[in-house]
Amino acid sequence: MATNPDRSSYFPAIEKKYGQPMSHWFGVMEEISDLKYADQMAYLQENFGFSRAHANALVLYSRGNTSSRRFATLADYLAAVDPVQAKTVRSILQAIQAKYRDLELVIAWNKPMLKQGGAYVFGVSTAKHHILIAPFNPDVIDEFRPRLEGYEVNKKTIRVPSDWKVDKKLLTDMVGACLAED
Repeated sequence: MATNPDRSSYFPAIEKKYGQPMSHWFGVMEEISDLKYADQMAYLQENFGFSRAHANALVLYSRGNTSSRRFATLADYLAAVDPVQAKTVRSILQAIQAKYRDLELVIAWNKPMLKQGGAYVFGVSTAKHHILIAPFNPDVIDEFRPRLEGYEVNKKTIRVPSDWKVDKKLLTDMVGACLAED
């Protein structure tokens, strides 16, 4: 995966791997510009052997999405979400960081994440009608399942209401369990 969020950072690798200059690939994209995203992806993968990452970079760049980065800071992220959700997300992160001060707040996958060293520990994301919290260890979700009654628990995430009354003890206990398992 390219560490540069600029989708054009994939272009040298695309030219090298698939043997054509980018002008050729932009021509291909013009020919299939009326197709849906998924069909464009499939076309590049099936007809030219593109990897998913290379196809995604070319398709999205051709559609005008030149960067994979949308948010550089927590403030940027919170400005783009519902104010009630923004308040809840801020409270979630503050509750965790109040106890675990060494966790670094980063934006990864365009979501607020807490990490320690190179390892992600906890993430938060918003959807239209809820917030997802995610300890970065699925075993922790299983361990805490009895305390998660009343929440929708998925394989890797827990759904909480947008206006959730933040359960600080639950959050810090989950994060503690994640850190203990590393």
